Amino acid sequence: MCGILFSNNPKVNKSTFSAALNLMRHRGPDAPPGIWQNDHVRMGHNRLKIQDIDDRSNQPFWSKDGRYAIIFNGEIYNFNELAQKYKITQSTTSDTEVLVELFALLGHKMLHQLNGMFAMIIYDNLSNDVFIARDRLGIKPLYYTTQNGFDTFASEISSILELIDNHKIDPIGLRQYTKLRTFFRSHTIYEAVKMFPPGHYQLGGKLIRYWELPIGEQEAPDDDELMALLSDAVNCRLISDVPVGSYLSGGLDSTIIAGLAKKPHTWTVGFKNCNEFKWAKIASNEFASQHTEVLITEDEFISLLKKMIQKRREPFSVPNEILLYKMTKAVKKKNTVVLSGEGADELFFGYDRIFRWANSSKWDLEKFSQFYSYGSNSDLEIVEYVLEPFLHLKNPIDIVAHFFQLSHLHGLLRRLDNATMLCSVEARVPFVDHRLVERMAGVPFNYRINNGIVKHPLKTICSHIVPAEIINRKKIGFPVPLENIPFPVNNKNDTPMDKWLNFNLQELEKSSINP
Repeated sequence: MCGILFSNNPKVNKSTFSAALNLMRHRGPDAPPGIWQNDHVRMGHNRLKIQDIDDRSNQPFWSKDGRYAIIFNGEIYNFNELAQKYKITQSTTSDTEVLVELFALLGHKMLHQLNGMFAMIIYDNLSNDVFIARDRLGIKPLYYTTQNGFDTFASEISSILELIDNHKIDPIGLRQYTKLRTFFRSHTIYEAVKMFPPGHYQLGGKLIRYWELPIGEQEAPDDDELMALLSDAVNCRLISDVPVGSYLSGGLDSTIIAGLAKKPHTWTVGFKNCNEFKWAKIASNEFASQHTEVLITEDEFISLLKKMIQKRREPFSVPNEILLYKMTKAVKKKNTVVLSGEGADELFFGYDRIFRWANSSKWDLEKFSQFYSYGSNSDLEIVEYVLEPFLHLKNPIDIVAHFFQLSHLHGLLRRLDNATMLCSVEARVPFVDHRLVERMAGVPFNYRINNGIVKHPLKTICSHIVPAEIINRKKIGFPVPLENIPFPVNNKNDTPMDKWLNFNLQELEKSSINP
C-alpha cells in the first residue's frame, strides 16, 4: 500500500517531481521516497510496509531480467498461489515481485489472474512502453493529466496539481458535485485532472477495458456457496506482516466482517449524541475484541474538514469521511491494516428505497433523481449524463444495480482510501472481492430482499455470527448530524446538505491552490 507518481513529461524536473511525491508522504512513510529516472520517465514511490517489511521490497522494483520497473499501490491477495502456479522463484516475500514477474511472463493478460486492489505502472526499459492498470472496481485511486502529449499519473490529485499550472474548475465536475455530491465518468473538480477508469489498462497509449460487470440474469447462490465466497474474501484479506483490525460500527456489514476476521482490535466513531456505540458494544462483547470508541465534536468536525481540504485539494463527498479519518487515527496506534464493510449495500440492495422503486416501476429519470440526488438544485441533464453508461440496460432495476455497483460504490471507495491513507493505514474491503461481485450480478431482487427483509441472504448465513439484536435492527446510515454542524450561514434557506456542499467549495477556494 503506497503512493505512486509517474511522469514522462520532460518539463517536470527532479526537484518539482520530488516535491510532488512528498505531498503523498502519508501514503508511505515507512521507507525513504523511491525515485528512479532516465531520459524518458520519472517514477516515484512512497512505501507503507505491509507485505515483506524488508527494504528489499522497496519500489521502484525491477524484474529479475532488468527490463521492467514497477511502481504499485495496493495488495494482491493471491500472489503466493500465482507464484506457485507460474513457477516464479521469489527473492522476497512481497506481492510486488510476483506482479512484475507475472507481467514479464503474461503481459496484460496477467490482470485476469489477480485477486486484489491495485493501481500500477510498469515501465519497459527496452521499448520505453508504459503499462498502466487499475483494479476492476476502483478500490485504489489513480489520477492523471495529459499535457502536450505527455502524461503524469499519481495516487492523489495534490501531487498532480503541484506539477501543472492549470487549476481551473471543471464545469461538468462542479455540476456533478453540487447535484450528486461526488464525481463520475472520470471527472474531478479540476478541468485538467481525470480519474483513470477502473477495470482498464493502458498500453501504447491505448485505453482498453479488461473487466466488465456481467449483464443478464443468473441463479442465486445457495447458502453454502455464498458463505464460502464471503469467508474466503475475508480470509485472503488477512494476509499481512503487520497487525490487522476491523471497523465495527454495530451495523450488519461491519459486524459480519469483524466476526469472520476474528481480529483482536475493533473501532467505532461518533458524536456524543449521535452514534452507534450501543450496537458496536453488543458486537464487540460477542467477539471479545479490544474495542475503542472514538468521540468527535461538531467543532472538531469543522477544523478537521478544513485541514483535510487543504491537504487533499478537493472537496469532500460524504460527510462521514471526516469521522473515518478521526477513527483511523486511533486505528494507527495499534494496526496498519483495517477491514471495512463497504460494498455490501450494493451487493444486497441495502439502499432498499431506491431498489424497491426500481424493481416495481418504469424507468423515470426524474424519480431516480428524487431518490438519489443530494443537492437541492435542479439539473436533470447532469443526472442523465452520469447514468448514460447504464441506460442501454433493459430494466430499471438493472440500471440502478449497475450504477450503484460501478459508480456509487466508486465514490465510497475513494472516501475510504482518502481517509485511511491520510493516517498511513490500509483499508481492505472484503465485500468488493470481484468473485463475490460477479457471482451476485443479476441474481433476483427477491433473493436480496426476501419477504421484505433487506439483505436477507446475509442475515441468514451469518445468524450464528452476528448478535440477534443487530440482525433485527433497522438499517441506518453512518450518522453525521449536519444540522448541528456550525457551518457559516450564507443562506438561511439552504438545506444542511447544501451548507455542506457550499462550505466544501468555499474552503477549496480559500486554499493555497487558488483554483
